Amino acid sequence: MDLKTASALRRLRLVSAPEAVSFLLLLVCSVLKRTTDFDAVPVMGWVHAVLFLLYLLFWADAWYRTKWSRNTAVLYFVLAVLPTGGFFAERRLRRESVDAVIASRARKEGVVNA
Repeated sequence: MDLKTASALRRLRLVSAPEAVSFLLLLVCSVLKRTTDFDAVPVMGWVHAVLFLLYLLFWADAWYRTKWSRNTAVLYFVLAVLPTGGFFAERRLRRESVDAVIASRARKEGVVNA
């Protein structure tokens, strides 16, 4: 895996958990807005929108660089839309990055011819 591909996966991984947290906070703020006088929806809406757009930008870059299959790309997109999906995406991306580093080192040392 080259440096640009690893960077793309790292950026997507680093934004996925905060995006999931912002989505959950936005849902909580929406409930609080309807049940109390607390109204933080406009602020949390902006925060979540920025993080979601960053996720989409980094998702597209990672899809382009890693040459994911369509199913893998759709999975990571769907995980962004689900309230807790960003946590699962972060975990899968971390595992994928570690596996890629291990494979790269094995190829470099001549253990694997892949």
